[in-house]
Amino acid sequence: MDPASALEEIALLLEGALANPFKAKAFRKALAVVEQLPPEALAAKVADGSLRRAPGIGDTTWQVISQAAEGRVPDYLADLRAKAGTDAVAPTGLRAELRGDLHSHSEWSDGTTSIAAMARAAAAAGLEYVALTDHSPSLRVANGLTAERLADQLEVVEALNSGGDLGVRILSGIEVDILEDGSLDQTPEMLARLDVVVASVHSKLRSPRAAMTERMLRAVADPHTDVLGHCTGRLVQGSRGTRPQSEFDAEAVFAACAERGVAVEVNSRPERQDPPDDLIAIALAAGCLFSIDSDGHAPGHYGFLRLGAERAEAAGIPAERIVTTWPLERLLEWTHRER
Repeated sequence: MDPASALEEIALLLEGALANPFKAKAFRKALAVVEQLPPEALAAKVADGSLRRAPGIGDTTWQVISQAAEGRVPDYLADLRAKAGTDAVAPTGLRAELRGDLHSHSEWSDGTTSIAAMARAAAAAGLEYVALTDHSPSLRVANGLTAERLADQLEVVEALNSGGDLGVRILSGIEVDILEDGSLDQTPEMLARLDVVVASVHSKLRSPRAAMTERMLRAVADPHTDVLGHCTGRLVQGSRGTRPQSEFDAEAVFAACAERGVAVEVNSRPERQDPPDDLIAIALAAGCLFSIDSDGHAPGHYGFLRLGAERAEAAGIPAERIVTTWPLERLLEWTHRER
């Protein structure tokens, strides 16, 4: 055990448990301080206590650092490991077959960490590729990306992939808002440049059934749409409270998805668990493809994929129809298909 490893693991466990995000951020801030110091300098600053007074180091993070520097598991980490229980076991079943994740966020919109940190965590979770899908402009509360900011992000993604040291391929992407008229909240020119487009409804979730159905059908028909994200918008637990699911003609929407080759997302976030089981059954019967995604906003959120995989497995979705089990080459052939 060393300080950096202890701080990283604590942040991951807190994020995976959906703890207050400020807790995980405190450990990641301390991690950034530790990682900037060569081993000898770090050891010296721990030994003389000067690190305790450094900006970004608090009482709890100092205790973790000092205990880890002694080569032992910090008390704080031991407690978190005990609470995590079986969540820390190696993946099995359908989760073990997942190669990628097509829905994740970074600090460019409403995620908590850098693109590189998310990519490294995806690699550590055993993934081969991960789509960076920050929000689109109309979702201002989530700092959605304008076309100009998205273009800048594409340059960052290209540079990170060129570095070749992340252990995972970052796919360019977006979680684009389905606007009230069913259009997608980004320019067609920018959408055409992306590897993956996840289209989701984030507003007017209580619209009448007929209006919501037409809205979603138009989005599914858009040639840029690859994945229909968290289709009902429901919340079933968590700090944001609960929210009922949107009403729409599931048979019509999923038939359109099947016809257009658009995957229905199995959103793995514990507070979403979207779609509900009955809608998964309708999509399955319609012949839809599926995408098991974390909707991760922090590195520890890739652990949510286990829940999504378990739900998909219980629903009887064959692995072959889950695009995130496909090799990268096949996945990109699908997202770049002629429509």
